[in-house]
Amino acid sequence: MSNIPQIGQPAPDFSTPDENGNLTSLSDFSSKWVVLYFYPKDDTPGCTTEAKDFSELYEDFSALEAKILGVSPDSGKSHCKFISKHNLSITLLSDPEHILIEAYGAWRLKKFMGKEYMGVARSTFLISPDRIIAYTWPNVKTKGHAQAVLTKLRELVGT
Repeated sequence: MSNIPQIGQPAPDFSTPDENGNLTSLSDFSSKWVVLYFYPKDDTPGCTTEAKDFSELYEDFSALEAKILGVSPDSGKSHCKFISKHNLSITLLSDPEHILIEAYGAWRLKKFMGKEYMGVARSTFLISPDRIIAYTWPNVKTKGHAQAVLTKLRELVGT
């Protein structure tokens, strides 16, 4: 967990494809806040809840000049199905080689039913318009998380 970017540090830059194959970089959002959240897999219960919650609050985040980017190892094709099936309004980035996931310390040892394996740890980073880590949630529980991120963003923006 030592490679997780900390509050006050520069956010690691990235360039990775979105669900439509368009290259997306942190620098694309230089005047915006970025909510960068990492999740294990499209269309699984917790990941679906989180994506739907962020989508339901999309307008609230947009009003605060914030862009929501979800990241998983899934393919663009999988992301497109996930977005379509659940009518999601957020952008999903595809990182099958875990380059972005590892840059943010979200590729970690996990345990399930007594077995240990490497996987995506659900985590979220709030990145300021000047590309500094403003807040982190290194171990996310999905219930109420999107609202907690919005509340923190409002606090930081001063609204």
